Amino acid sequence: MRTGRRATDAQVRELRRQLQGEGSLARAARKADMDRKTAGKYRNLSRLPSELRPSRSHRTRSDPLVAVWPRLAELLGNEPRLQAKTLLEWLEREHPGPNWRRSRRTLERRVRQWRAQHGPAKEVFFAQAHEPGRLGASDFTHMESLGVTIQGQPFAHLVYHFVLTYSNWEDVSLCFSESFASLSEGAQNAWWALGAAPARHRTDCMTLAVHHEGNPERYTQNYRALLDHYGVAAEATNPYSAHENGDCEQSHRRFKEAVAQELFLRGSRDFTNREAYWQFVLAVVARQNAGRQEKFLEELRHLRPLPARRLEALERQRVRVSRGSTLQVKRNTYSVPARLLGELVEVRIGAEAIEVWYAGAWVQTMERLRGQAKHHIDYRHVIDWLVRKPGAFARYVYREDL
Repeated sequence: MRTGRRATDAQVRELRRQLQGEGSLARAARKADMDRKTAGKYRNLSRLPSELRPSRSHRTRSDPLVAVWPRLAELLGNEPRLQAKTLLEWLEREHPGPNWRRSRRTLERRVRQWRAQHGPAKEVFFAQAHEPGRLGASDFTHMESLGVTIQGQPFAHLVYHFVLTYSNWEDVSLCFSESFASLSEGAQNAWWALGAAPARHRTDCMTLAVHHEGNPERYTQNYRALLDHYGVAAEATNPYSAHENGDCEQSHRRFKEAVAQELFLRGSRDFTNREAYWQFVLAVVARQNAGRQEKFLEELRHLRPLPARRLEALERQRVRVSRGSTLQVKRNTYSVPARLLGELVEVRIGAEAIEVWYAGAWVQTMERLRGQAKHHIDYRHVIDWLVRKPGAFARYVYREDL
């Protein structure tokens, strides 16, 4: 047992917990790691050790900031966003000599107190009442911070994350861009995993679902068609107000923390293939959902039934093939066979692949490029003309692709 030290609040609480049974004082003192006489003292007291110590208003050492604080307070008054770290560096430049690093915690505490007394008002968050089955929220989140690799190569990817705001039941889908195809596929994956859909669905102001300000229609045609198919009403946050989708933002943080913790336990962030990694992620989500079963089962009774079939997740566009035997899809360039030059083709855009169709017949499937202003040129589409025009190769815009 501990001797010569003051008892802590935690020890006294443990002592009282042990004494609630029929154990002796000596046994309870041992369990609380406390001297028997001290245990006897606190058995008869209704207060904790911290409540017995007299409060003091005097300082136990001289104030190291007494000479410079008026100037620091003036700087904060002019710019309240100044950080304690910045002020510490200012002190080292303007008042060399004292070891200001030793006063860092004092300065941080003083700045915090100044902000509480004189600083600007902080943002207030209002707790929301959630009704079972009413609302599901979703958003994309980047996963690069986890440092996952596939056979030693960095695996850049996103997750489409859906959460029911009442029970916090969640579902995730792997994707590589914030595209409508990824949104449509991810939302439908979540709803079919549930076997039902919420009454309303909330996103932030992502342009693939919400038009820019000034457009007479708030939601895009594709997004409205998706929600109408499931009988779900649309909600969106105000522009530049991601905190309004706070349920999803908090779920992002908890989800990535849970994956990170499991990666720590695993001892490696490298996976043999994409499928192995994604099964690992789905197992984490399943364990998270297992602790939400009581509220989830309650919420499940209030969700809407699903339609007879899923809606096709592909986005369709009509695109004309350019004189360079290329077409533009989502601000990226792809080549197609030269025989289609000048023709209008149908492009079916998926989350990871793009299909080209002409006159109702399939032409080709291409891997979807990630990002914008990128290009993929298949030499087979242009090689015959490069043979006829060899001089064009030297300054060909897409030479590196060949």
